[in-house]
Amino acid sequence: MSSMESLAQLELLCEKLYNSRDSAERAHAESILKCFSENSDYISQCQYILDNASTPYALMLASSSLLNQVNDRSLSLQLRLDIRNYVINYLATRGPKLQTFVIKSLIQLVCRITKFGWFDDDKFRDIVKEAADFLSLASQDHYFIGLKILYHLVGEMNQCMQANAMPLTLHRKIACSFKDQFLLQIFQISLTSLHQLKSEVPDDFRRDPLSLALRCLSYDFVGCPVDESSEEFGTVQLPASWRPLLQDPSTVQIFFDYYKVNDTCVSKEALECLVRLASVRRSIFVEDPSRTQFLSHLMSGTKEILQTGQGLADHGNYHEFCRLLGRFKVNFQLSELLSIEFYGEWIGLVAEFTTKSLLSWQWASNSVYYLLSLWSRLVTSVPYLKGDTPSMLDETVPKITEGFITSRINSVQASFANDSSDDTLDNVDVLQEQLESLPYLCRFQLQYQNSSIYIINIMEPLLQAYMERSRLPAPGDANELSVIEGQLTWLVHIIAAILKIRQTIGCSQESQELIDAELAARVLQLINVTDTGVHAQRYQVLSKQRLDRAILIFVQNFRRSYVGDQAMHSSKQLYARLSELLGLNDHLVLLNVIVGKIATNLKCYAECEDVIDHTLSLFLELASGYMTGKLLLKLESTKFIIANHSRETFPFLEEYRCARSRTTFYYILGCLIFMEDTPVKFRSFMEPLLQVAVNLEATADAAFRTDVVKYAFIGLMRDLRGIAMATNSRRTYGLLFDWLYPSRMPLLLKAISLYADEPEVTTPLLKFMCEFVLNKAQRLTFDSSSPNGILLFREVSKLIVAYGSRILLLPNGTDIYGSKYKGIWISLAVLSRALCGNYVNFGVFELYGDRALADALDISLKMSLSVPLSDILAFKKLSKAFYGYIEVLFSNHITFVLNLDTNTFVHIVSTLESGLKGLDTGISTQCASAIDSLAAFYFNNITAADGPPSPAALNLARHIGEFPTLFPQILKTLFEIIIFEDAGNQWSLSRPILSLIMISEQMFSNLRAQILASQPVDQQQRLSQCFDKLMTDVATNLEPKNRDKFTQNLTTFRHDFRVKNIQA
Repeated sequence: MSSMESLAQLELLCEKLYNSRDSAERAHAESILKCFSENSDYISQCQYILDNASTPYALMLASSSLLNQVNDRSLSLQLRLDIRNYVINYLATRGPKLQTFVIKSLIQLVCRITKFGWFDDDKFRDIVKEAADFLSLASQDHYFIGLKILYHLVGEMNQCMQANAMPLTLHRKIACSFKDQFLLQIFQISLTSLHQLKSEVPDDFRRDPLSLALRCLSYDFVGCPVDESSEEFGTVQLPASWRPLLQDPSTVQIFFDYYKVNDTCVSKEALECLVRLASVRRSIFVEDPSRTQFLSHLMSGTKEILQTGQGLADHGNYHEFCRLLGRFKVNFQLSELLSIEFYGEWIGLVAEFTTKSLLSWQWASNSVYYLLSLWSRLVTSVPYLKGDTPSMLDETVPKITEGFITSRINSVQASFANDSSDDTLDNVDVLQEQLESLPYLCRFQLQYQNSSIYIINIMEPLLQAYMERSRLPAPGDANELSVIEGQLTWLVHIIAAILKIRQTIGCSQESQELIDAELAARVLQLINVTDTGVHAQRYQVLSKQRLDRAILIFVQNFRRSYVGDQAMHSSKQLYARLSELLGLNDHLVLLNVIVGKIATNLKCYAECEDVIDHTLSLFLELASGYMTGKLLLKLESTKFIIANHSRETFPFLEEYRCARSRTTFYYILGCLIFMEDTPVKFRSFMEPLLQVAVNLEATADAAFRTDVVKYAFIGLMRDLRGIAMATNSRRTYGLLFDWLYPSRMPLLLKAISLYADEPEVTTPLLKFMCEFVLNKAQRLTFDSSSPNGILLFREVSKLIVAYGSRILLLPNGTDIYGSKYKGIWISLAVLSRALCGNYVNFGVFELYGDRALADALDISLKMSLSVPLSDILAFKKLSKAFYGYIEVLFSNHITFVLNLDTNTFVHIVSTLESGLKGLDTGISTQCASAIDSLAAFYFNNITAADGPPSPAALNLARHIGEFPTLFPQILKTLFEIIIFEDAGNQWSLSRPILSLIMISEQMFSNLRAQILASQPVDQQQRLSQCFDKLMTDVATNLEPKNRDKFTQNLTTFRHDFRVKNIQA
């Protein structure tokens, strides 16, 4: 500490660092003290601080600085062992007197050192024994320090670290080794501590062993962290060695005992442990009696909680208890539940608890999902149940179903009275969670008839009241009407959820179809009412919007079950009943009603983006089906939409907030138009757009920048993009191409020239061009005598040059991405797609002296170079477009790159190296491909060339001559990625590695020597043999077969190199 006068001065700085409210003062202290974290020479100073400092902040600095030094992974083995031993002894001697946050930091330091050194020396593994020694000391403080060491150790071993800190494969090896050797022992320690501390210490002290037990049960046993929200990973894969503990009744009982503790934090963690125990894999119990005994203990404990209600007033306990109940059917079969002696009493208590929970919907809304999931799984298991033991579900399920429906209806009035802005009807995810189990309960055996009658009895008076309101001259009490709409919304959602699942086992299809028809008829009747009378004036009201969204969801679910391509011929009973009730005698009439509702929504909801999006989603679903798409074209309502797709008919097209929906709307209409594929109908359909284009073309430049013209042009670009997306064949694309070229192209050039400084205009224009030049499904295939491909590229070149030459002159604004970078990356994407679309012979341009290609490449490169590399890497879309463009340049137009000046060339290649190091696999692959193209060109035209070198080859040789470290540095980066990182694109990375090795054997030999020198001496001979095998049977060429052989060798090399590193 030569730069400081005294330890007291350092302690003052530490207090400022951790306590000061002045950010400048904290930053100043941090700048002075950061040397302790960055320089290994200060490790001894950290020890001095720990030994002599009196303030906890100085101790915290020393501990956190040592942790940062350890994270760097550059410390020698002996130094790490010394630090570890010192901190363990320090905790033993001074631990009880330290502040909690200092103890935690020191323990984290020890655990991190332990993990990093797990395979380096067996002494690191002594930490479990040393922590157990803390527990045997007389001091209570030492006891809890020992528990905390074990707690943080389990967490550290289970935590997957960043790739630059530790490769994933090494983490998994360490985690598995720790699990196999010590995790069961630590869990046993936690259980022993729980028994010992059950009555000896205050409640808050009991949390430490409980937290340790929970962390052990939450361990990643199979390499896939448990996702609590998904049943797929909901099984805890305990090893077989844990079986005796699970068969011991005291293991489950101790957690139920701790649940009874008054401290809610303790009781909640006890329930979390029980949830995990209830999720243990079934196969851990070899014999059925032991599994039954385990289940009996769980059911007995939950039965007692249900009887007393103890602890359930706390929301955290309540939620975990619901999760625990939900686990019973996830992991145990219904027959096993029935085999428990007190099943009848238990299922009755669970049913009563569920009913109360449904009535307390405001308090338990997030917990009900687990209860409903339990009941749905129970009822779906009944058809597979053997034996005569009654499940009692036929008595309990109807009450639960009715309780759920009633609670949803009552919630509307309560929410309205409380003026709650957080409504479940607005949260799609929560709504789906609550409704996904309901169909199974409603359709359970013979209960569907009763459930449907219950729903209809509630809905009929509401529907009647809603119809009467529509006939009144004025809405009347708006609040009352909103409540009616809210209740109808819930009923429509419930019916939609029921119809989503067409039928279940145990009931006849015909009877279920008839009931489905009864329920569907009520909603279809409602559709006829929602847009009549006074209701047609309420499109701005939130409750009306919710109702229409619910109707759209109903239509989607009903269509999938009864109007889909396969379902429409097997639903005679349903359509017969709908014909009796509403006159809807087949799916064509029903589709006309649905499309009529779609048209009404698109007409009336000009300002509600959410309803417009839902409506278009339904319309797209209908148009995308082959059979339903053909049927739509027969409907009068569809013909009306196609013939009247103007902003006068559909005002949402004029609403700026729905601008994105225009593209979807015209994509749908395009799909429908192209199903018939007739030029006459296409031209008729395009007439409104043609009129807009003609008016824009006739507008003088001086008036072109007015808002009216601007928004008309933006709308036209969004519409054309949607239509372009719908062209999926050569013929349909040709219709659009002939409509656009050559008449409309000058308008695009005019707009981009006048509006280059307004991303609001240039973005939709460029995105349209990005779609228009994309050769998907080989749609851009012109006749052999057609010049259309070349003509299209010339237009693209004009647009890119016009935009690029102007955007480069604009100053950088505060939102540089929105004002510049977004347009640049879309321009690069347009050009990349045009360059690799395989519909242009680019040699023609140079042959005939046409500057279109040269100008486009020149301006695109200038745009690319105008963006700093840091910004390229910071914006994901910009990165993908930039590296995609560079890949195309190197693979198809490498001569252009090689003719650049040396500094520009080196800069571009350096950006490729930076892209290799990034985390995005797609970008890394693009960079690898570009480097491979460059290295292969060097090998074929310089290293292995027979004749005189071309001008491009001479340029490349000159570039490399001025920067001889360029290729060696890239090769080194590629090897470091292969050896030390878990790259998911190893095949792609192997290609440039071989090309670079072929360029110069000396370059590869030098790199090999560098890598070996960086490894421990005792490993170098073995690793040298790995390098020897790398080039086995690899010839000096870049033929595909030779490349594949090298890739195989590289895979073996990587495996051997890493395994030996880990073992050593």
